[in-house]
Amino acid sequence: MSKIIDGKAVSAYLRQEIKNEVEKLILDHNVQPGLAVILVGTDPASTVYVRNKHKACEATGIRSVSIELPATVSEDEVLLKIDELNRDDTIHGILVQLPLPKHIDEKKVINAISPAKDVDAFHPENVGRIMTGDYKFLPCTPAGIISLLDYYKVEIEGKSCVIIGRSNIVGKPMAHLLLERNGTVTVAHSRTKDLKATASQADILVVAIGKPELINSEYVKEGAVVIDVGINRKSDGRLVGDVDFESVKDKVSLITPVPGGVGPMTITTLLRNTLMSAKTSLNKA
Repeated sequence: MSKIIDGKAVSAYLRQEIKNEVEKLILDHNVQPGLAVILVGTDPASTVYVRNKHKACEATGIRSVSIELPATVSEDEVLLKIDELNRDDTIHGILVQLPLPKHIDEKKVINAISPAKDVDAFHPENVGRIMTGDYKFLPCTPAGIISLLDYYKVEIEGKSCVIIGRSNIVGKPMAHLLLERNGTVTVAHSRTKDLKATASQADILVVAIGKPELINSEYVKEGAVVIDVGINRKSDGRLVGDVDFESVKDKVSLITPVPGGVGPMTITTLLRNTLMSAKTSLNKA
């Protein structure tokens, strides 16, 4: 019988550690980590994500600042707000909730955030640092996955690691993090020939392709560790991942559920990055 990777429980454990460190930082240095989230428009999913981030900040003692701008806001106004936050010493992390309205250039917005406060690790400087292994921040979802693997004592070194999906947010940085741990990494995607054959070789399979329940037991090696990054809403209202959980669960050794697997770890890593930025700011004072 497979073992369910409980992202909620791991996240709760790590958030308690973060809370303890935040309390110590306030006590020893009178510095409270601050996270600013810019939300443009009223996209329902984005609004929920921002609300969850705010709650997580409150629970760990991190100061949360929500900046809600109308969908009609100009690109220049967004860039001006980012500039203000870059210069605000009480703010240690800045993120802009994506997607943005079409009239705003996402790349320009991401590039405007100071690399030192880019707690999503999307800025080109931070992306380059990940490539070389000389990083300060790691992208939240890939880093959260590594934390899950570490918590469950999954050995990465020497293992066949297959990532299905090549996005800049998950697939590409995930490959680098697994390579850094000496995994043997293959990145597969929608154009991969014989995806089943590629996926079924994986000791560790990370699925982030954005297609509901695409990966069934035929894609999975006996005893594999399966990490499902996908989150999709079915017509009946159910949330499902990119992996067909019921088909796969009895074949694998470890698997993340959806919801309750990777999702909680993404926000936890965001909190950790904000705390790290606040600690680093002490050296610049």
